[in-house]
Amino acid sequence: MYLNCHTYYSLRFGTLSEVELLKLAQENHVNHLVLTDINNTSAGLNFVRKAPEFGVKPILGIDFRNGVDQCFVGIAKNNNGYQELNNFLSDHLHLEKEIKSQAPAFKDVYIIYPFQKVLLNGQKNFLEHEYIGISIRDLRRLPFSEILEYRDKLVVQQPVTFRNKRDFNAHRLLRAIDNNILLSKLTPAEEADPEEKMLPLNDLKSAFSEYSFILENTERLLQSCNIFFDFSEERKPQNLVTYLGDTTKDEALLEELCQEGLPERYKHTSIGSVILERLQKELDLIKKMGFVSYFLINWDIVSHARKQGFFYVGRGSGANSIVAYLLHITDVDPIELDLYFERFINLYRVNPPDFDIDFSWKDREAMTQYIFERFPNVSLLGTYVTFQEKGVIRELGKVFGLPKEEIDILCDRKYNISQLDKVALLVLKYGQLIKGMPNYLSIHAGGILITEKPIHYFSATHLPPKGYPTTQFDMVIAEDVGLFKFDILSQRGLAKIEETLEIISYNQPEERDAFDIHDIARFKNDPNVNNLVKSAQCMGCFYVESPAMRMLLKKLEVDNYLGLVAASSIIRPGVAKSGMMREYILRHRDPKRAKERAHPVMLSIMPETYGVMVYQEDVIKVAHYFADLTLGEADVLRRGMSGKFRSREEFQKVKDKFVDNCQKKGYDDKLIFVIWDQVASFAGYAFAKGHSASYAVESYQTLFLKAYYPLEYMVAVLNNGGGFYSAEFYIHEARMLGAKIHSPCINKSFMLNCIYKKELYLGFMYLRELEGQVAANITTERNTNGPYLSLTNFLDRISISIEQLSILIRIDAFRFTGINKHELLWQAHLSISKNTKLEHPKLFTAKHQHFEIPKLYSTDLEMAFTQLELMGFTLCSPFDILANPTTNVLGKRDLEAYLGKNIDIYGYLVTVKNTRTHKGTRMNFATLVDQHGEVFDTVLFPPVAAKYFFRGKGIYRFYGKVVSEFGFLSIEVIKMQKQDYISDPRYADMKTSVLKLNSDKK
Repeated sequence: MYLNCHTYYSLRFGTLSEVELLKLAQENHVNHLVLTDINNTSAGLNFVRKAPEFGVKPILGIDFRNGVDQCFVGIAKNNNGYQELNNFLSDHLHLEKEIKSQAPAFKDVYIIYPFQKVLLNGQKNFLEHEYIGISIRDLRRLPFSEILEYRDKLVVQQPVTFRNKRDFNAHRLLRAIDNNILLSKLTPAEEADPEEKMLPLNDLKSAFSEYSFILENTERLLQSCNIFFDFSEERKPQNLVTYLGDTTKDEALLEELCQEGLPERYKHTSIGSVILERLQKELDLIKKMGFVSYFLINWDIVSHARKQGFFYVGRGSGANSIVAYLLHITDVDPIELDLYFERFINLYRVNPPDFDIDFSWKDREAMTQYIFERFPNVSLLGTYVTFQEKGVIRELGKVFGLPKEEIDILCDRKYNISQLDKVALLVLKYGQLIKGMPNYLSIHAGGILITEKPIHYFSATHLPPKGYPTTQFDMVIAEDVGLFKFDILSQRGLAKIEETLEIISYNQPEERDAFDIHDIARFKNDPNVNNLVKSAQCMGCFYVESPAMRMLLKKLEVDNYLGLVAASSIIRPGVAKSGMMREYILRHRDPKRAKERAHPVMLSIMPETYGVMVYQEDVIKVAHYFADLTLGEADVLRRGMSGKFRSREEFQKVKDKFVDNCQKKGYDDKLIFVIWDQVASFAGYAFAKGHSASYAVESYQTLFLKAYYPLEYMVAVLNNGGGFYSAEFYIHEARMLGAKIHSPCINKSFMLNCIYKKELYLGFMYLRELEGQVAANITTERNTNGPYLSLTNFLDRISISIEQLSILIRIDAFRFTGINKHELLWQAHLSISKNTKLEHPKLFTAKHQHFEIPKLYSTDLEMAFTQLELMGFTLCSPFDILANPTTNVLGKRDLEAYLGKNIDIYGYLVTVKNTRTHKGTRMNFATLVDQHGEVFDTVLFPPVAAKYFFRGKGIYRFYGKVVSEFGFLSIEVIKMQKQDYISDPRYADMKTSVLKLNSDKK
């Protein structure tokens, strides 16, 4: 009987979830329910999925409105009608069109016009599928209205938006947030009727008892509607069914591509039975599961990328597949790594393998556009941005009129609850009610759907700023209904590789064809590359440059590709959290320990990782072999751990069976729960082994470039946003690798950094106050008409304000003139007045007056402080500007000699990691650069961290004990002190001049 129900996907309007709505229906004995969110279909599929659990027949529709003004409600008679509604809504959302009061002539849709609208518009004629909605509130006016004559057209339209008064209060707050106004300014016209509640079915019928024909019309309408989506475990994928339009042709193409790939991929290896049997096993299963087109579409995408010269990395569980390897979707050989086939795909798994294809951030847009043009029925996958705690408090604080200072206190939890006033308490109270509700629709990080049926069969689409149709549901719902995404992601690591090759082409053109960046086999066996891994000299290299990774590489004594694959997964929080990272290191360094400490079954399952779970597939192995779960149950466990699986009840059943099976096998309870805790600690964090291997491939590509083309590589790193560290430290690394660093120059620099042999010129991008357009004008004019000859020549050619010109002169961008920058500043100020800007193009070169300027000079110290001001860092050593020189020259190179002893050492701060112990007390790990430019590490345990604080960038003096953990040297700090820089000489000179001037006056 309820034809107009809202959930909180009626964004900033509704107040309850689709599951809460179904529960409400069950409580009120309602067995037919129509979900009609306002201009939204986000809840539709899950509403249909969950309805049978509550004994409800689900029906889908849309409440079409302009703002809060209801035009009409559309109710789908069937799936085709739902698609019609989605087409209509999507057209209006994409083009931002106003919805007209008269509905179009739908074929499989019922239209309900609200009673008030019919009166207002004076509507007299209604098509067969059109009705007039009557609410309980309308009943008092109905007897006095001509509308009563339309007996066959009247149906119950009692909207449902709230459960109770609390929901209505939350609704009013949401409306105020949506309108960005104070709650006191919210008008009733912007609110729903407080009586939009669900009554028990008998009460509703009782209210309409005098108009039984209305109830009969409503019942007839409900009975005629049927919506079905298959959510069963046996459901078929809803992705594009065939690639070539014919399943047989698809299968033949897949086999042909694999045969072509064999000799190319295994040119260094004999193609024996192991490879061929694995290939046949995969092909048989891929065909049986109906995933052939999924593989071919991924192959099409990467083939296009290769033709365009785009770099990409294929990763995810699909990297466990030899078919993916042969099709160049991934660069990971599953035979070499003994990748677990069942993690990739198994008969119990209804979803295809997960392929995450990373492109350079510069290329992803072109790839997305290609996919939309190449395939039918393409859309981006949506996601919901929800109200989170701080955001809710900030929004509600504004709605209640709290000043910013009080809102900040509430956001930062810097308050005593007993001292808060009534308004602040209301903010916190209703914040809890709204927290977690969807706020607005957004886009999944990289998910793209390519469907057999039009996407509007499943959902309406909106059009975010990216300009591509985007579903109104998320990835979990997509998988539930059999829609499996293609992940097209971007990362800067690939852009660094791509740009390095471009820089080599102009800086060392003779080297460009000296190597193939995809020849991973060569890189894996290169001693120079492996030596970088062994010595952890990995700054700038993909995934291996962080202090934690550098530390792990040293502890594990990694010096090869397979070791790096393991390290890439061991570093993940899941392994570390369970305490198994340390145990893995201990067993790696002492193989006897594995036999002594590991359970025999665990060791037999995972011999290469010493009986320690490291990869996601280890969860499947342990569940299957240790706890005797089926592969299907093991996959449920693995998905539940990854956070992508919705049914916590089913997950709990699998956990219970895990424990029960182990007990039946006679395992001790203590052992069972130790193993379970290790499994549970993987939740959402562990990598599939193929995923780690994909990361390691990219790491080796970047390590190769750093080993042989270090300066070109560091420039590419800088030009693509750096990485774990700030730009200053990549510049420092380039210097350590032999580059001569120059500040920006108007004749050599571009917006980005560039290198000429070993001369690295910083880009204009580091001049924080320099306008991008000014930098673009400088380089465009220089490229067109040649280098600038002097400041005068520059001013004749470039339109620039005195403020912008001053920045360039102060950073010494005109040093090629040989004229001191102070003299140039005088000249600039005499040439351009403060409030004018030279306009170009000029018909004639301006005539410049000659001015006598006194001889001026500048110092290196002054230049250092100017660089610090304009760029945020100096190009000289920060140790050169210390107020008090260091008392010693100890550095990283001396740690070995001081092992077990205390050391007095200075370091320039690179990065600090603040963390907490299991007791919640703060401690710090800090990485620093010593006086010789080498990196060392320190740790401040809680007692020391409570006493000493890092106060931003600068040089710190440490006194502490040198310790070694598994061969990794660090300093346990006992005390530390930040060192002062000298006073800024630019202002010191000014102060001296003023004092001298005052003295002369006397």
